[in-house]
Amino acid sequence: MARAGDEIDSPGGMRLRFVRTAAETEGELLEMEATYAGDGSMPPMHLHPRQSERFEVLEGSMRTIVGGEERVYERGESFEVPAGTPHQMGADEPTRMRWEVRPALRTAEFFERLYGDGPHSAREMGERFWAEFEDEFRLA
Repeated sequence: MARAGDEIDSPGGMRLRFVRTAAETEGELLEMEATYAGDGSMPPMHLHPRQSERFEVLEGSMRTIVGGEERVYERGESFEVPAGTPHQMGADEPTRMRWEVRPALRTAEFFERLYGDGPHSAREMGERFWAEFEDEFRLA
């Protein structure tokens, strides 16, 4: 179970630090700080059926494709991704962002298991993992 201050590293050079979790906000919000290495890679185009996201660029810049529109956001700028909107993003330079997900649902657990090891990890469960988290994440 994620707690404020916990960190997760992805194989692609992204680090997530949990700031406020679902348990702390009665499920209303998951707040994270994301740090990107800046290799320019993007996750696959995806959407969150029941969740909206808000991002604020704290350092660096973030290249996004949200609802088919491509844009680069610089330090001090923020953007939102409404629920159900296909999107992807990546950083071409070291970048740090504040990231809010509403409602939190099981997003923290999703990331813990996506990048973790063990019998309940995405690596071990394969398609069953994606079906379990279809409220939080779907490929577009």
